[in-house]
Amino acid sequence: MSRTATPAPSIRRVAIVGAGTIGASWAALFLAHGLSVVVSDPAPDAEAQTRARVQAAWPVLKELGRVAKGASFEALVFEPDLARALVDADFVQENAPEREDFKIDLFARMDALLPAHVIVASSSSGLIMSRLQARCQHPERFVIGHPFNPPHLIPLVEVVGGDKTSSEVIDQSIAFYKAIGKYPIRLNKEVPGHIANRLQAALWREAIHLAAENVASVADIDAAVSQGPGLRWALFGPHMTFNLGGGAGGLANFMDHLLGPVQTWWDDLGAPEMTEELQRKLIEGVAAEAGQRSIADIVHARDAQLTALIKVLHR
Repeated sequence: MSRTATPAPSIRRVAIVGAGTIGASWAALFLAHGLSVVVSDPAPDAEAQTRARVQAAWPVLKELGRVAKGASFEALVFEPDLARALVDADFVQENAPEREDFKIDLFARMDALLPAHVIVASSSSGLIMSRLQARCQHPERFVIGHPFNPPHLIPLVEVVGGDKTSSEVIDQSIAFYKAIGKYPIRLNKEVPGHIANRLQAALWREAIHLAAENVASVADIDAAVSQGPGLRWALFGPHMTFNLGGGAGGLANFMDHLLGPVQTWWDDLGAPEMTEELQRKLIEGVAAEAGQRSIADIVHARDAQLTALIKVLHR
């Protein structure tokens, strides 16, 4: 089933500031939907890497029916100079290094270069927009639009404004992301790490604790997620999952019968100290889990499996 959609008519040219894996993935998605895309990154090898990543993503996008008629990955424009890259942009997706001081300076520079109506969305995985927009003359147009990696496949985008972001900008950003097939969610307040990263950080903390306590190998702890609840989480989040766990009585019945045991699990959750020894244990554990597979091999398998899963979920 095709997932292509017509982007908001007011947004036809997108500037991507900061390439890397996230920026290139965004570029592939925007290009696939027929948008004009310019990528800007000062790194000397950024253009070659970006074009290679976009080209590598294209077959998957075509398989998912996300490539609009006439769209081409070759239409990507690369411009290392920030000022030139922002000319005529209708929307900016920023993916610069996850450093607050760097982004504050970058946002102030972009703010001075762009017309006041152009929205700037940040892919920041956990920084607070209220602080990032502090030096901007037009802070109302800055918003968090945090995707999950890889953005050209994973639908989620977390959208949250800072203290000075206008509600209209949040609404327009959500509408734009929906128009290109994303699943934007609106955060009512700012929290470090937003929602999804906080959830996965909480799970990882307990996974590290279990490894530190030698409850199981790193590979088996990973399998306890991927071969169990992770399969259900592809369909429903934790609240709906436990609602179903309560049978006909739903979440109320689940709480009546199982909240007590769950509370004892919460009380026993760990808070591991990431010593050098524990870090080595985790690194060696994932190396054993990977076996002879390289990072590239694992990424290829991940994207192939994600593609198959997304096709099933979108039937």
